[in-house]
Amino acid sequence: MRVLLAVPLKVQGLSESGEKFTVQTHSHTVSLHGASLQLETGVVLGEILLIENEISTEKIEGKVVTVRRSRDGKTYVGVEFTTSDTNFWHMAFPASGAKPLRRPVGRVAAVLS
Repeated sequence: MRVLLAVPLKVQGLSESGEKFTVQTHSHTVSLHGASLQLETGVVLGEILLIENEISTEKIEGKVVTVRRSRDGKTYVGVEFTTSDTNFWHMAFPASGAKPLRRPVGRVAAVLS
């Protein structure tokens, strides 16, 4: 499950041209196993990035699994963590396949009246 969450990050890696880079950005969405990051530096699929959470100062490696441009011209890079034994975001994520919580219809109608 993915969650919208903007966390300030420092990302290190190699650009498409092979030069080392370090940029500050933020997460767009996060999951237990990775994230989508707004990243203007060009990267290639399969590349390993070093991601640092600027709040907790924790670091983790993430493999680039998607690169997509949004309609507004921003580039989002999907990364999958190379280790699965950590909770980098310090969040409790719902179990895979869990249904979203919903309020009973009657209760919402009662609140609105």
